[in-house]
Amino acid sequence: MPNQNYNRKQASQYDKIIKENLEVTLPVIIRDVLGLDILLSEELPDDVQHTKERKPDALKKVTDTNGNTYVLQVEFQVEDEKEMVYRMAEYNIMLMRRYQLPIKQYVVFLKDTNPIMPTSLETEHLKFDFTLIRISEASYKLFLRSNNPEVKMLGILANFGKEDSYQAVKSIIDGIQSITKGDFAESRYFKQLRIFVQLRSNVEQQFEKAMETVTKFFKEENDFLYRKGEEKKSHAVVENLIIKLGLTDEQAAEVAEVDLAYVKKVRAELNKK
Repeated sequence: MPNQNYNRKQASQYDKIIKENLEVTLPVIIRDVLGLDILLSEELPDDVQHTKERKPDALKKVTDTNGNTYVLQVEFQVEDEKEMVYRMAEYNIMLMRRYQLPIKQYVVFLKDTNPIMPTSLETEHLKFDFTLIRISEASYKLFLRSNNPEVKMLGILANFGKEDSYQAVKSIIDGIQSITKGDFAESRYFKQLRIFVQLRSNVEQQFEKAMETVTKFFKEENDFLYRKGEEKKSHAVVENLIIKLGLTDEQAAEVAEVDLAYVKKVRAELNKK
């Protein structure tokens, strides 16, 4: 249960950023990631069913360049949920009943791992499927060419191709900084970018290195002594949670608001003493 709460808390961070920026990022995702040529788009209410726990991330009535009109649903997913296919099937039936139109459903997977969630259902009387797309298969340059920092930020989740990962990360950071006006907005985007980095494997080091070149980004957070002090404080808190309260790694990570890997590292150090 503690591990589930920790994962849920992490997922809500990504979900919050996606929804905050969706108005700007969705048209680019539809065109460049989903590969859809949309001519007309109309926002649809997301209260598909009042008793449903979770609302759709994006729901639109669209007409493409071929004249086809349909309901487009886009979901953004961090966790590889085996139950996702049932949720999408529920949406499909509810949307079809409400709008009496064809339904196209896409799940955009945000991690750089290979999801194994089922994308289809087939029984004697039902056949259903949705399209699963990994954002890590799209080129990061698709997002980098945008004039919106919210879109450029998605490049950190995309494919760097054969390019050096440090150079790719730095170009994303430089691109965001070059078009962002004001320190407040800049710090907001870089905070969001730092959260997105956690969805990538093996780029955190390159990100931290590239951030050192950004002179205006959180002077306090970039200060070496400040960071060391914060790390020392977190270490002491985690130690107390493990030794004095006997919490599990997942519980300690949730209480101290640190990564699970960090707690495991502290526990390993304690075991050596």
